[in-house]
Amino acid sequence: MTAALRKLPRPDDRVLAALAIAAGIALPFLFGSGSPFIHDAILALSYMMMALGLNVIVGFAGLLDLGYVAFFAIGAYTMGWLGSNFFSGAGGGEGFHLLVGSPAAEMPGIHVNFLIVIVVAVIFTTIAGILIGLPTLRLRGDYIAIVTLAFGEIIGRIAINGDQIKIGPIWDATLGRLPLLPELGAEATLTRGKQGITPVDKIDLPLLDPFTSLDLRAWYLIALALVLVVLFVNLRLRDSRLGRAWVALREDEVAASSMGIPLVKTKLLAYGTGAAFGGVSGALLGSYLNTVSADQFQFSFSIFILAMVILGGLGSIWGVVVGAILLSFVNTWLIPDVLNGVPGQLGLDFDLTQLSYAIFGFLLVIVMVLRPEGVIPERLG
Repeated sequence: MTAALRKLPRPDDRVLAALAIAAGIALPFLFGSGSPFIHDAILALSYMMMALGLNVIVGFAGLLDLGYVAFFAIGAYTMGWLGSNFFSGAGGGEGFHLLVGSPAAEMPGIHVNFLIVIVVAVIFTTIAGILIGLPTLRLRGDYIAIVTLAFGEIIGRIAINGDQIKIGPIWDATLGRLPLLPELGAEATLTRGKQGITPVDKIDLPLLDPFTSLDLRAWYLIALALVLVVLFVNLRLRDSRLGRAWVALREDEVAASSMGIPLVKTKLLAYGTGAAFGGVSGALLGSYLNTVSADQFQFSFSIFILAMVILGGLGSIWGVVVGAILLSFVNTWLIPDVLNGVPGQLGLDFDLTQLSYAIFGFLLVIVMVLRPEGVIPERLG
């Protein structure tokens, strides 16, 4: 019997991928349109994009990044700047609108189609990724961690104190002059600090009804579509010449340089590519959560995403996917909804959600002891 099973052909990877995609598309229709499970799944898919981006930097190229939350922040603020009434003086107070429908088309501020916002977010975060990569070109190990940590903290401080940073007037394309309003330069700030930018435009795609907060299936499907694009790019990059250069850089930088791999270009491409995925996820979450606030961009979030990569397996694409799903649902469902009442049942007076990161650390210790290479090692993922 065993010998007969061994002779059976293995399923083609494309068949398995098609089945997985079909299951992912069908999943939200098994629950109500506003189900908390779909909300948790949307967050998991968004975190998955960030984890896949960080995996390019840490897993493929071996460049530690402890400030990845900065790219999430830049992507989210891009959505806030280009999809809200933040710049209320745009267009002489009537607003600037680009390929958006009602009600955004009648509101003041800047309102740009979500697909264009995604492109702008990718541009901004790629530039930021290259900027963070420049100081690390001659650094290794702990020194890279210190620089990237500092970058993440700088962006976080700017987000908090950005309401005190005055920015100049913005070009009015309709009038062809500066400024939009005489007093705009005195009123416009970089962020709104902890007050946050809200409300943020919902996604409005051609031929589709505008997304709402009541029907989460549309949000899930757009998040799934973006994840599939990110996965495709990751797989192509991994098997490309650039991907092999990243792996060579990770294994031995000196040997890679002696083989003719341009270290500067290779490192900067890793930072820029990984950052771009974080920007896409940040723009999506900015629109979905309907707010962009400085409180969202804490250092602990960078560790949360890094834990997904380590748990799944450094350099393993499918391992990172599994790690992102596991940790995301532990954070949004298992701890707050299932285990939160356990301390009370034991006579203890504390909220288990306060120990979330201690639980994540415990899980990482277990994985490192039992499977040092992650849930799905790189050679399998």
